[in-house]
Parts: sequence; C-alpha cells; structure tokens
Amino acid sequence: MHDVIIVGAGPTGLMLAAELRLHGVDVLVLERDTEPTPVVRSLGLHVRSIEVLDQRGLLDRFLALGRRYPPGGFFAGITRPLPDGPEGAGGLDTAHGYVLGIPQPVVDRLLAEHAIEAGAQVRRGTELVAIEQSADGVIVGLSDGSRLGARYVVGCDGGRSTVRRLVGVGFPGEPTRVETLLGELAVTADPETVADVMARVRRTQLRFGLGPLGDGYFRVVVPAAAVAQDRAVPPTLDEFRTQLRAVAGTDFGVHSPRWLSRFGDATRLADRYRVGRVLLAGDAAHVHPPVGGQGLNLGIQDAFNLGWKLAAQVAGWAPDGLLDSYETERRPVAAAVLDNTRAQMLLLDTDPGPQAVRRLLTELMGFDEVNRYLIGKVVAIDIRYDVGDGPDGTHLLGRRLRDLPVGDGHLYGLMHAGRGLLLDRTGGLSVDGWGDRVDRITAESLGPGASDRPAVLVRPDGHVVWVGPGDVGLRLALSRWFGAPRS
Repeated sequence: MHDVIIVGAGPTGLMLAAELRLHGVDVLVLERDTEPTPVVRSLGLHVRSIEVLDQRGLLDRFLALGRRYPPGGFFAGITRPLPDGPEGAGGLDTAHGYVLGIPQPVVDRLLAEHAIEAGAQVRRGTELVAIEQSADGVIVGLSDGSRLGARYVVGCDGGRSTVRRLVGVGFPGEPTRVETLLGELAVTADPETVADVMARVRRTQLRFGLGPLGDGYFRVVVPAAAVAQDRAVPPTLDEFRTQLRAVAGTDFGVHSPRWLSRFGDATRLADRYRVGRVLLAGDAAHVHPPVGGQGLNLGIQDAFNLGWKLAAQVAGWAPDGLLDSYETERRPVAAAVLDNTRAQMLLLDTDPGPQAVRRLLTELMGFDEVNRYLIGKVVAIDIRYDVGDGPDGTHLLGRRLRDLPVGDGHLYGLMHAGRGLLLDRTGGLSVDGWGDRVDRITAESLGPGASDRPAVLVRPDGHVVWVGPGDVGLRLALSRWFGAPRS
C-alpha cells in the first residue's frame, strides 16, 4: 500500500512527487508512455514557476540549461516591454524579473531527476484502467491485470485524463474550434527568405512562425486547414507543406521532421478537483489554448499548492479543510487563466473586429500600469488566496512573499525543506508546539528590508497567512494552517 499514487509523469506529476517526498510520503508515479515525449509544447517558465524552483533549491539546474528573456510580449503576442523599475525588470514585484526559455523535454527531465533523487518511484509503460475507492484507500487496476493500493490517487494525466473520467468528474467548456500544426522540421529555404516571409505573414497571422533551432532545423507553427477527427493522430509532412503554402505562399522546402504534432483551442475546467481520495491537477483539471505559455506553469503551481497539503493529510496533522483548500484556491486561478486565454485567442483572430480590439489594447498597453497588470496575470505573481482578514498588513495576506534578503542569505534559501516559516522581528514570538512543521527566523537573522512588518507567517508554498504583531492571532493562524500543537 503506497501513500500516494500519481498518474502521469509530466511536469505536474513529477513536481508533486518531489513535493510529497520532502515530507517522507511514499510516492509511486505511473506513466503510460514508455519513453518521455520529444514534443516541445512549452518553451519556457514564467516568473512564479521560477520562484517555485528557487524555493526548493532547484533553480540553478534550470538556469544552466535555459536562457533569460525580458517578461513581455506574450499577451496575445503584443510586444510592449516595461521600463526598468525599482524591483528589477519592469518594476515587477519579484527577484526574478525574467522569463526562462527552456524546452519542455528539458523541464521534464530535470523534474524527473529531482523526484527520483528525492525517493519517488517512477514506473513507465504502465497504464491505469480502473479505480475503486473505499473509506480507507484506493485500489487502481492496471492494463497488465495487476492491482495496486494507495491512500490517495492524484490524476496528473493530461487533458484526456483517464482518472478524471473514471471518477466521473465533468469537464465542461468549449471544444476545439481552430487547430494549429506544430513540429520541428529541416528547412531548405535560406534564412533571409524565412525572415522576409515571417515579417510579412505575421503582420496579421500570429499563429504562424518559424523559429531557428540550429543545424537547419526550425520550430514550425502554422494554422491547420480544419480540426482533425482524431486529434491524437499527428499530422503528416504533406499537411505541413500544404498549410505553409496556403498561409505563407511557400513551404520553405520543409523535410525530415523530428516530430510533428497538433494542438487546438479547447477550453475546459473540471467541475471539481477532488472526489473522496482522488484528486486532479494540471491539464487533467483544466485545458486551454497555449497562448501566453501558461499551461505547464499552471500545472507546476497546482502541484506546489497541493503537495504540502496532501503530505499533511497523509501524516495526520492536517487541520480540517486544509486539503479541500487546494480546490478552493487553485480552481479560481485556473478559471482566470482560461478567461485570459479566451481573450488572447480572440485577439489573434484575423477578422476586422478582433483586429480593431487588438489595436485598441495595444494602445492601452502603452500605459505601464496596464502592461504590468497583464504581465502579472500571465506570470502568476498577482495571485491572492483567500486566507482571511488581519488587523495589519492586509495587502500581504494571501499573496506569495517575494524573495527577500535574510542575514547573509535570502528567504527562498530557507524554504528548501518545504516547511512553514515565521519571520519574527519582535523577537518575542514562538512556534512552540509547531516546531516540527514551522521554522522561526528571529530578528537577529533578518537583514535590512527583509520585511516591513513586525512578523510574517508564510506557508510552505510561500503564501502569507498571518502578519503580526499579536501572539494570539499567531497561534490561531498556526492552528488553522499547521494543525494542532504538539506538546
């Protein structure tokens, strides 16, 4: 009997596995595919995901294999860079004011290495086909006829989630209406021709592009002629050639594809994220068009929110409602992402009406406040969870705390173990009774600028749940988020 079985070894499942292992949870990850996919659906990590990696001591691994870009130009492809501000690039409230360009297969590999190093088991070539729940656990049936038990199961198995279907969770929304072809192909056309055609076509058609990869290969994106009857079947090279000619007037001499794929603009949100001992995360809970590059990031952040809560449930110290707060916090975030991708897809439409709206929004994004607001939505640093009201520092409550200097180090460097953290400038507060779940950093350790509040209580996922002073309020917050004290 495992503590948790995770279905799906994509970024969401692997991040969740590592988060659970931080707390000693026995984790098995089941993956249907025998090998990791070479398909590059995501090209990078946004600010909040970069912060998440820093909070767990992983960021250096990713920075070594990625490239930093300024955070702009990804809301419907409207390029409006922000001027530098006091907080860094564009004045964003973060120590990481950049987007990290890194292909999804590399992200998958690094997260898999991290999960396995942490002690998670990853079993490939294993497909889940049945789920049976009881009051004490879950039995899963596998395609080879074997059965496994777990206290909890989490479906991280994508938009066509088997787990979601087996537990009967509805997935309402809009089906795919437009489809896009995506692949890595060799190109015989010279770079100057590619650049000239790109500049001409992308004046109106932003669902088209060729990005150089080296060695004569390009990442090719082009609108499909129609929605395929079976979108699980990859497109052919001839389909690419036909659509490139239709959209760009040339097929650029594409040949020798490394891989070919397609994606649609289906937009759906699961009715609920939990059915008894079975939960959903990542694309199993929400799908949307890839505009803005938010999908992979949204899944990683789901896992970051869920991991410590599920670990607390397994360990037996979770207060009432803690595990359910995963859905109440993350489902509205997904709904907001679905809405902004709907808006972005409309702005990519080539009809006169949407193009007029696009021109108007481009003008509005000339105001730094508007541009910063839209960037904040996409990079997920504007999220605020409902954690209740407080007498002081209300603007901080529910928000993630940016990285701050603490002594000779920094705040995120103190969060690698996935524990709660009390930043105490008063020197008179205590986490006695919660010392096995929460660390206390005293005033002597806090460097200048570490916080403008006397004391701040931060959850393992970096969100503020209490601001001081007030020992009584602190103990209430500790009980609400970290369970009953232990003698």
